[in-house]
Amino acid sequence: MMRRHKVIFDTDPGVDDAMALRFLTRRPEFDLLAVTTVFGNLDIGTVTRNALWLADRMDLSVPVARGAAAPLARARGHGAPHVHGANGLGDIPLTGPLTGPLTGLLADPSVRAADPRPAWQVIVELVRAHPGEVTLIAVGPLTNLALALAHDPEIAGLVAGVSLMGGAFGTRGHRGNVSPVAEANILSDPEAADRVVTAPWPVTMLGLDVTQHVVMDAAYLDRLGAAGADGAFLRAVSRFYQAFHERSRGLAGIFAHDSLAVIQVMAPHLFTLRRGPVRVACGGIADGQTIQKPDGVPCPPLPAWDVHPAQAVAVDVDAAGALTLYAETFGV
Repeated sequence: MMRRHKVIFDTDPGVDDAMALRFLTRRPEFDLLAVTTVFGNLDIGTVTRNALWLADRMDLSVPVARGAAAPLARARGHGAPHVHGANGLGDIPLTGPLTGPLTGLLADPSVRAADPRPAWQVIVELVRAHPGEVTLIAVGPLTNLALALAHDPEIAGLVAGVSLMGGAFGTRGHRGNVSPVAEANILSDPEAADRVVTAPWPVTMLGLDVTQHVVMDAAYLDRLGAAGADGAFLRAVSRFYQAFHERSRGLAGIFAHDSLAVIQVMAPHLFTLRRGPVRVACGGIADGQTIQKPDGVPCPPLPAWDVHPAQAVAVDVDAAGALTLYAETFGV
């Protein structure tokens, strides 16, 4: 029998967030319980608007809850409109008449209202309603998860797992994308990230070590674009994102990033994991750096790591397998 995963999708949409959410909601392996939003790619108002718009367009009958507007202990950054567009969704039109390849695909939906509860409360209540069954898929800053732990530490023993896109551990030279050592989601709130990865729940981190190893090139994106309404949406939303990758990396395509946090839950065999406690540097020139003490590494006792649970860090991925799984979901 196919296993179904109850999941909460914590997100800051974001182009790759939208692509991950559409993939998740097309897969029968997932039972989506809620979408929670967090500042990150853009401000909390914009990303929550985007999540509500996506939920309408995808006809999702789940709560969408507005989450943290700022980090736990520092000022919020400026987001990444240069990466995701001024509207966060690649500057595709969200209202008004549509032309070109989007004609007829994106009806102007009447955007629903957000759930009245804050995101952390939705997380806590759903985890307690389904003990041992809920996986948290987090693809933005980890502030909502840290707040949920602060309000109810016992949920750490009640989740099935946490799959997060974030971090960079230097595998195959993949280090930071917003500093020499820091990845954007983690650097957006390092204090929250450190609380999440040191909590006693099972975390799997999909960092740049694997997400930058899975590239959706232009030809791949074009094939998706020919695969019906969903494919046309994926291609349209990815064009601005692709242009950023071409300018900044000389890459004729995009990194898969957030979709891998979804793929890992349903297809863990595609990933090679390394276990050991993880810490996040909070401050200084290494602000936001994720550091793992791998199990079995001979060194003196290190209380800053040793008192914390071992977590799983993805250090390799079957890139072809992940790309095939994503494409086949849309009939490509």
